[in-house]
Amino acid sequence: MTLTELRYIVALAQERHFGRAAEKCFVSQPTLSVAVKKLEDELGVILFERAPNEVRVTAIGDRVIDQAARVLAESARVLEIAAAGKNPLAGPLRLGCIYTIAPYLLPRLVPLLREAAPAMPLIIEENFTARLLEKVKAGELDIAILALPAEEPGLVAQPVYDEQFRVLMPSGHALARQKSVAPDLLVGDQMLMLGPGNCFRDQVLDLCTPVSRETGHSPQILEGSSLETIRHMVASGVGITVMPASAVDGIAPRDPLLRVRPFTDPQPTRRVGMVWRSSFPRHQAVDVLRRALLGARLPGTRPVR
Repeated sequence: MTLTELRYIVALAQERHFGRAAEKCFVSQPTLSVAVKKLEDELGVILFERAPNEVRVTAIGDRVIDQAARVLAESARVLEIAAAGKNPLAGPLRLGCIYTIAPYLLPRLVPLLREAAPAMPLIIEENFTARLLEKVKAGELDIAILALPAEEPGLVAQPVYDEQFRVLMPSGHALARQKSVAPDLLVGDQMLMLGPGNCFRDQVLDLCTPVSRETGHSPQILEGSSLETIRHMVASGVGITVMPASAVDGIAPRDPLLRVRPFTDPQPTRRVGMVWRSSFPRHQAVDVLRRALLGARLPGTRPVR
């Protein structure tokens, strides 16, 4: 049994397809298939059910692959510890970020990190919260920036800043005449939201749920694939939406198509923070990243003290 074989079965479990798993591991499909079969023979159990267009993990396979992921994460620590002993700010930092933060944060964050730690280039991945947490636990990412809470065994979560929500509407919408918008005014309107799997969608639904229970009315939901797509849909007059401040506070007050309004107090917010493995040895890199996050000074945000 080798670490390479363990990487193959973890990749195959994630991709559920021999071809895609082979591409992910940068080997040919026959090489991966032979290695997986060799490991199954060595262990004396079937890890995967093979079908023409799909691969399923067996019950015992689930347990073996879970342990394999732990072994790979721990083996990666050997290199991490050695690198941290030399210089914790030298070498790439594998950074994950959720879709609703990355486009607005990274243009400010990257130059700050480049200045503070020029020998620490970023390898960046955008993904959903659940997927980022899986990758941090598996050692595929070092740190993830996402909306809290994120309570997972073996992970440390540290809040960094709170970000206010905004209402985005067409310039001719009735709510544009108000200086601020109460959440109950959102119900009954056409509401644009991200699809399932996005934590920001859940936060917006949480904002609307108490009002819906009280009034018996629910917003009419139309889904968009990204915040920027939703922004363009609002500009075209399809409906209104709720956005994080960092995504819309840069829109000019007299924009010909869009209007941004704050909520009435108490203003809804999301708490953004960093998550990393409790065993991650590059503590100085975590500290530098936190300072850069605060130094980015995104609009509509307030540091968590």
